[in-house]
Amino acid sequence: MRELHLKMSMSLDGFVAGPNGESDWIFRTNDDEADAWSIASVGNASLHIMGSKTFHDMISFWPFVEDIFAAPMNDIPKAVFTQHGAASVDKTPSQASFDNSASSLQEGPKKKKPDAKVLKGWQDAYIAEGPMKDEIAKLKRQDGNPIIAHGGAGFARSLIATGLVDEFRMLVHPVALGEGLPIFTKLDEPLSLKLIETVRFPKGAVGEVYRPN
Repeated sequence: MRELHLKMSMSLDGFVAGPNGESDWIFRTNDDEADAWSIASVGNASLHIMGSKTFHDMISFWPFVEDIFAAPMNDIPKAVFTQHGAASVDKTPSQASFDNSASSLQEGPKKKKPDAKVLKGWQDAYIAEGPMKDEIAKLKRQDGNPIIAHGGAGFARSLIATGLVDEFRMLVHPVALGEGLPIFTKLDEPLSLKLIETVRFPKGAVGEVYRPN
């Protein structure tokens, strides 16, 4: 049996992206220590799960760059969730998606030719097309290190609504967006959480880890 952890960056006023999905604000307040905290979370996973749009953005980016996050993102197996059938999942990397991801970084990475084995690892991702709660329960029954869930916001909202998230690993940035995409908006009732870890980083971001009471 393995746990499900949701790892997200969040603004001070509770948004995980701007109203049009903007994420450049995340990187303005990142630093090496915050990155190390995030890498420890991501690198400890036995499976990455995400929605289909996030999957397409990631398959178009991580196999093509040299970056401290690239190894854990590329090497750990993936599962992608869709409500529209396996044929709807785009497993072909796109230049436009790469450019969009790179544009949010303060220093745009140089694109490199991906290792064929790495790219195949992404393309071999498990397609979870059944009811989300059933698919999550099936994946959690397997042995291994935690499952790490990534966004986008809609996928995270649906995931939280299942009640199956065991740990919330939030990197809260000292930025107020005023409007944007929240993730705690599909709750049938208040979600009671216990704060088990808090770490402040040099540029003001705070790592917060919560578990359901």
